[in-house]
Amino acid sequence: MATRFEEAKVTVPGVLASKGERKLAMLTAYDFTFARIADRAGVDLLLVGDSLGMVVQGNENTLGVTMDDMVYHTRMVARGRKRALVVGDMPFLSYQVSVADAVKNAGRLIKEGGAECVKLEGGIHVAETVMRLSQIDIPVIGHIGLTPQSVHRMGGHKVQGRERGNAPGARERLL
Repeated sequence: MATRFEEAKVTVPGVLASKGERKLAMLTAYDFTFARIADRAGVDLLLVGDSLGMVVQGNENTLGVTMDDMVYHTRMVARGRKRALVVGDMPFLSYQVSVADAVKNAGRLIKEGGAECVKLEGGIHVAETVMRLSQIDIPVIGHIGLTPQSVHRMGGHKVQGRERGNAPGARERLL
């Protein structure tokens, strides 16, 4: 009997095909060792989160995390896994300023870091960026729940998007 570690590599098409068929396990990892352990345990997706600013660097929030930080940690996680899909988090101001910046920075996570897709925080206001990244074959995972990059606007770390019309950008779209 094959172990989860010996199963086929998790891919973006495989994740999409799993929707409604089976639950996937996703875990945050910041280094080679933790990625190796999680991968061998059968985790399907490994997120290299900008939460490393708080968890690894000891900062009060994630806003100081740089693209260089993300590329470095993503590269370590990518080296540590065999099966799991690696998701690189786009840090604050790496995609919000312009679509061109988003393309350049997402490309760095893929090329230099070894990510297989990227994660962006936000709702409708990042739709153009998501569409452009998808057009150049960079898979994107969206994130609308707890959005640490909005810590100052929200007055702290607060979950959002649980109710209709409460997702990031929804109020702005209604105004």
